Amino acid sequence: MKKLKLITILLFFLVGFANAQSLSQKLQVAFQKFSSNESLKYASVSFSVLDVNSGALIFGDHENTGLASASTLKTITSATALALLGEDYIFKTPVLYTGTIHDGILDGDLIVKGNGDPTLGSWRWETTTKEQVLHQILLALQQKGIRQINGKIIGDDSAWDTQSLPSGWIWQDIGNYYGAGSSALAWGENQFELTFSPSKTIGGAVKISNQNEVDPFLDIKNELQTGAYGTGDRVYAYSAPYTHLIYLRGTYGIDLYKKIGLALQDPALALAYDLDTYLQKNQIKTEGFNTIRLAHKNPEKENELTVIASPPLKEIVYWLNQKSINLYAEQLLRTLGFKFGKSASTVDGVKTIQKFWEAQGIDAATLNIVDGSGLSPADKVTSLSMAKVLFFAKKQTWFDAYYKSLPIHNEMKMKSGTINDVLAYAGYAQLDSKTPVCFSLIVNNYTGSISAIRSKMFSLLNALK
Repeated sequence: MKKLKLITILLFFLVGFANAQSLSQKLQVAFQKFSSNESLKYASVSFSVLDVNSGALIFGDHENTGLASASTLKTITSATALALLGEDYIFKTPVLYTGTIHDGILDGDLIVKGNGDPTLGSWRWETTTKEQVLHQILLALQQKGIRQINGKIIGDDSAWDTQSLPSGWIWQDIGNYYGAGSSALAWGENQFELTFSPSKTIGGAVKISNQNEVDPFLDIKNELQTGAYGTGDRVYAYSAPYTHLIYLRGTYGIDLYKKIGLALQDPALALAYDLDTYLQKNQIKTEGFNTIRLAHKNPEKENELTVIASPPLKEIVYWLNQKSINLYAEQLLRTLGFKFGKSASTVDGVKTIQKFWEAQGIDAATLNIVDGSGLSPADKVTSLSMAKVLFFAKKQTWFDAYYKSLPIHNEMKMKSGTINDVLAYAGYAQLDSKTPVCFSLIVNNYTGSISAIRSKMFSLLNALK
């Protein structure tokens, strides 16, 4: 009986080995064809395919070459967060007050104290919308019988330092919604939208249609021109953290009907303004709004009014990877630094990631990163290390949530990554087959159109199906 079991096990491994050999040969042919493309003449490519069951390298080419990974870096950031924080981790944002309450009057300030929740004010969940958050605070005040606040509404983002942007992010990105900086007190994903009315003539001025919806403390300098038919969105916003001055440059297509997202550079102030406005509309008088940073003072003794809870981390990771939300990745990165490093800085968040994966046998030097989202061209990651992270994730109790978070491209569960002249994919294939694999494919400095190189990469990855 024991001999029969031994033979069965041996046959299982021999079949697996044969399948892996067959796939390896198939990939060799596909990669040779892929590499011969003229668009890759001056490019750098790193490609790794691992057996999900054993972690063995089925195919690799320049697998130890560090390249800019773009948003595929989010697979590493989200896996680290799930491993260290747990899939059910919840961010909590306390709403506090100072002073005393008597006869329906609060003699003190109302403070919303941020702890890194990336979802506060987000439209992606019913429980996190701006309206829902503001209403929860209003109800808490009403339950305390507070009808008037002889103090200010204060957004407190002091739990983290003011270095909201990772090093290496470029000027062209940071004023736009996808380049929004992180904050201990995020609000509405730290972005807002503008609608436009282009001129009837190409080259004419573009008007902002919803100027009345823009926070009054923002100063927008609109230099946009109307673009030609079919040119679409070539709008770029230029601003910096905590500034209220925003320059709009570029063109907005004459036939375009699209809202444009901009970075909200002072989310704590925006939250305080929105809450103050909301309370005033609901007959609760205040003395205005501010932030801890602008007030230049430390709060007095604080009392808890209510606590706003985020959705669980597994749901945050779902949206992080599905929609490639840079802000979510950076908020998680800084949270990791705060919880497991020396501070909530991006630098300590990166060190936390490197330290964790080094403990899993991945050389920290292969994760040469400066952020958590991959927006920085300075990030350098090897495809082998990224594939090893995916292999590790497959063995964890939180894998179902992680796998669910990955989008579908080319009929495969994988995360994409795109920045200038960079295209990458990382994910899983054939998990129900005899040779389930995880992979990472990174291409830097290609020539030609992104659609053309994407098609070539998909053709290569089809060998995994």
